[in-house]
Amino acid sequence: MVNITSRDNINIKNAVKLKSSSKFRRQSGLFIAEGLRICFDAMLSGAVINTLFVSEKAVNKYAEKLNKLASYSAKSFIVSDKIFELISDTENSQGIVCVIKALDKISEFDTIKKNGKIIALDNVQDPNNLGTILRSAEAFGIDCVVMSRDCCDVYSPKVVRGSMGAVFRLPFIICGSIEEFLADNPELNSYAAVLDSDAVLLGNTDFITPCVAVIGNEGNGLKQNTIDACDYKITIPMGGNAESLNASVAASIIIWEMIK
Repeated sequence: MVNITSRDNINIKNAVKLKSSSKFRRQSGLFIAEGLRICFDAMLSGAVINTLFVSEKAVNKYAEKLNKLASYSAKSFIVSDKIFELISDTENSQGIVCVIKALDKISEFDTIKKNGKIIALDNVQDPNNLGTILRSAEAFGIDCVVMSRDCCDVYSPKVVRGSMGAVFRLPFIICGSIEEFLADNPELNSYAAVLDSDAVLLGNTDFITPCVAVIGNEGNGLKQNTIDACDYKITIPMGGNAESLNASVAASIIIWEMIK
């Protein structure tokens, strides 16, 4: 591994921009992942690691696994702890960051949609919610996640970290809108998650494959045109005084019902 001693090094500057700018992530086709486990997951999943950054304090602490990561990565650098802080997105970092090529998941969808169970996300904005949904989707065996383009960036550091590596393994696609996606894939039985009293209770719902359950924005729920584009409306029964559920909680409950 080569040492970097200047914060003005182009590799450092690009990593800083990847951490903070979704626009730069889209333009470059790259994103960052932080932490030994997540970076190792990227390698084991076959993701293309463009650059590995290791802080001075991490070099000896994780020597064996870092040697494997360094051998797998196109290039690798050791940086001072001070410089590493510029590219880190966590308070208590392990001192390991990878720059990874954006994942091409589109080719897998044509096979999945013939007999799959899919979750679609309409304007989900919280990175923590999106990361948790990806993690739950992988854990329970959902075949694919579809995201509208106005969802938060799936490649943001918080989403990548919150997904616990699911972002590398779970097929996902990004579409213009969920309404358009449903129109382009009429063979999918679509279920809109809503709060309407006339919706079918989730426990009474028979998910007919291939199917897609659609989850909406944290504050506003699903757009009306998205609801209208769906075949069915479903709702999660709730007691107490709660008016709604967190998007990731609602998605996880629906995912569980889909795969039962």
